[in-house]
Amino acid sequence: MAIYIHQIKNWPNLLWNEQEFISLLSEVRNLQGKLMGKVELLGFELKDEANLETLIQDVIQTSKIEGEILNPELVRSSIATRLGLEYPGLGYSDRNVDGIVELMLDATQNDNKTLTDDRLFGWHASLFPSGRSGIHKIEVANWRSGAMQVVSGGMGREIVHYEAPKAEQLASEMKQFIDWYNDDENLESLLKAAVAHLWFITIHPFNDGNGRIARAITDMQLSKSDGVNRRFYSMSTEINNQKKSYYAILERTQKGDLDITEWILWFLECLKNSILNSSTIVDKVVKKHQFWVKNAKLISNKRQQKVLNMLMDNFEGNLNTGKWAKITKTSTDTALRDITDLVNKGILIKASSGGRSTHYILNDPLK
Repeated sequence: MAIYIHQIKNWPNLLWNEQEFISLLSEVRNLQGKLMGKVELLGFELKDEANLETLIQDVIQTSKIEGEILNPELVRSSIATRLGLEYPGLGYSDRNVDGIVELMLDATQNDNKTLTDDRLFGWHASLFPSGRSGIHKIEVANWRSGAMQVVSGGMGREIVHYEAPKAEQLASEMKQFIDWYNDDENLESLLKAAVAHLWFITIHPFNDGNGRIARAITDMQLSKSDGVNRRFYSMSTEINNQKKSYYAILERTQKGDLDITEWILWFLECLKNSILNSSTIVDKVVKKHQFWVKNAKLISNKRQQKVLNMLMDNFEGNLNTGKWAKITKTSTDTALRDITDLVNKGILIKASSGGRSTHYILNDPLK
């Protein structure tokens, strides 16, 4: 029978060898400082835009890790509305999207960075507004009352990767974790994010949603470390990029001893990559701003403004007159006039494929 880390006598007195990752920690700290310095030069409006883009990625990717695919435009609309940013929206919302958005905003944009049972229960209720995970009814806004195993494989071929603490232990396990999270100010902030993620996911206190809440706790701690209530890099995006190794390192650590050095090394490498990749978001925001500085006076109506913004964000598929008409709720004749106007002004160009596949792209918007 497997022995899990939480069954070891001195749990949760986790150990690590700082010499193994001291240089990596210093490198990540340096990158974090450089990014915050770069962001400070953006100005208030562009900071808001970079924060919005990062939050969109965070919400989409933390859900994708769990196999849930969210509509990017619904996510953008939900976040923008709650942040008070100008965005036309789609005219409707999805309570599952709104739930994960509310969770992530509370974790990262709120000045209050403390954890409580009630706050975690609120996050859990936001994730499962119908009281169900898929078609299955689950316990919502309370610690689970039954056993919890992480299992893969089909019926009859199940592989148990991990078994969490028993339900009767959860109240004391979570009290210990929450007290540590709120009170331990001596641990280096980035290390605390790594330990918090592992510790919470090891307890696995809910029937479902433990991964998303663990990543929200991580983002909360990282926002404390950054010293700002905004996000400019997405840890969840990098975890999703490395999902296979993420689950592998969790399994090895949870079946190992109390020395979690290997986990911390993995976490810091993942964090390093997420900060390095953040330049893509910041650069995109700056280039989008430059596009509007150059072209704002050439735009004839709000329909054009809406579609051009979508093209520079997360536009799916190809832009043709039919899709333009559907997005802007106009006729295809009006859509063609809007598009032709932008083509004549050099903002859009016709893509190389013609005929029935005729579609349009931005005319080198990054120059």
